[in-house]
Amino acid sequence: MHYRLAQPDDAQAMSNVFTRLEAVGKRRLPSTIAYARETYIDHFANISCWVAEEDAKLVGLQVLKRAWPGNPYDIEPGIGVIGTHIDPDFGRRGIGRGLFAHTLHAAQAAGLAEIEARITEDNAEGLGYYEAIGFRTYDVIEGRVRKKFPVSP
Repeated sequence: MHYRLAQPDDAQAMSNVFTRLEAVGKRRLPSTIAYARETYIDHFANISCWVAEEDAKLVGLQVLKRAWPGNPYDIEPGIGVIGTHIDPDFGRRGIGRGLFAHTLHAAQAAGLAEIEARITEDNAEGLGYYEAIGFRTYDVIEGRVRKKFPVSP
């Protein structure tokens, strides 16, 4: 597995991953190329967006943002916000752990105190993944489980 920072020309491949997740009921947000570019590659609050490739095919990504005033996640400004997306055919292979190793370094370099993930209650794989890498549940609101991870310098 090869990990690298996302580039503008990754938007199509990201959209493909989102579309595959949507097809198996694991994504509810938009899956367009424009959405991938605006939300995961070029977003003003991005700290990092790492991608995982196998045989030059993008099979996963993880974005880390610094929450901003009025963010749609209802997360306190300054806290890290994470999102992880793995192609359904490549799940349970350690890709998420590999991505998080890079994301955690980015969080430390950015001086974040903690990172928050919001996962839908029916996403057992996502809940298990975040729990396995050290995130802990602190709240459940409107069908979303809120988990936090303390970032150590």
